[in-house]
Amino acid sequence: MDIADKARKIWQGIVWYMREISGEARYDHYLERFGEEHPGETPMSEVEFLRAREEYDKYHPNTGCCC
Repeated sequence: MDIADKARKIWQGIVWYMREISGEARYDHYLERFGEEHPGETPMSEVEFLRAREEYDKYHPNTGCCC
């Protein structure tokens, strides 16, 4: 493995990590789970998914407070 391959792997790891902590990967995870649980059905589009998440978050706020 040369330096370019190592740098590429490191960069891919950084991108993966940032997508996970930012929530950007949520739709990808939804598609994976939906495909396993509902084969043959059509999942929500990304826009529909984001609207549904926004609606859910609106009525289920997470303040991060333990009390």
